Amino acid sequence: MSGCEWDDEDDTTDGYYQYAYDGEDFLAFDLKTLTWVAPVRQAVPTKLRWDQNRAGNQYRKNYYTKECVDWLKKHLAYGKSTLQRTERPRVSLLQRSPSSPVVCHATGFYPDRVVVFWRRDGQELHEQVDPGEVLPNHDGTFQVSVDLDLTAVPQEDWGRYECVVQLRGIEDISTPLDPALIRTNGGKSHLLVFILVGVAVAAVVVAAAVVGVFVYQKRNGEWIKLSRRTNT
Repeated sequence: MSGCEWDDEDDTTDGYYQYAYDGEDFLAFDLKTLTWVAPVRQAVPTKLRWDQNRAGNQYRKNYYTKECVDWLKKHLAYGKSTLQRTERPRVSLLQRSPSSPVVCHATGFYPDRVVVFWRRDGQELHEQVDPGEVLPNHDGTFQVSVDLDLTAVPQEDWGRYECVVQLRGIEDISTPLDPALIRTNGGKSHLLVFILVGVAVAAVVVAAAVVGVFVYQKRNGEWIKLSRRTNT
């Protein structure tokens, strides 16, 4: 295994060149001393022989501290638009049922170094919360969820809570714990559910009224016929 490293902050470089055998380290090249390190006695004869190849060892040092680093910088420059991009997360509040925790779900963000937490009255919560792991999406972005247990919290206190998402390069995203913003299993917010329930109730009332008019008219018709027969 071999490769090189470059620190873009202080511009330091390093390299490594090593061999393994049967899952264990066998030989490793020391770039500072230009010698080989044998962690097991079976590698000592090879180490002594390779130490004599000073020209080859000097070439390895130059390659892994200069040429390899130059290639690394070029590849980073080519992939900068992808590797160093920032994708803003989309944040949603989810809840399976009224008794389930409210989930703050952030998705579509890049890179994966994101911080998501709940806070109450401006203070970060360490209790009542269950943070999840950052998971990859199919498009190269990431997602993460943090649950908030509201079992002992009356709904009138929900306004004290908010979900905060922090990602380098963008402003913090704060989402208040508002019932109108919470999406249920069907993908609808609580407010939309209330509206749909109201519409359904109204439809039932209208249907009952129509049936009532129909029955009244029918009965009224029978009464008219009966009165006509009686008059006759």
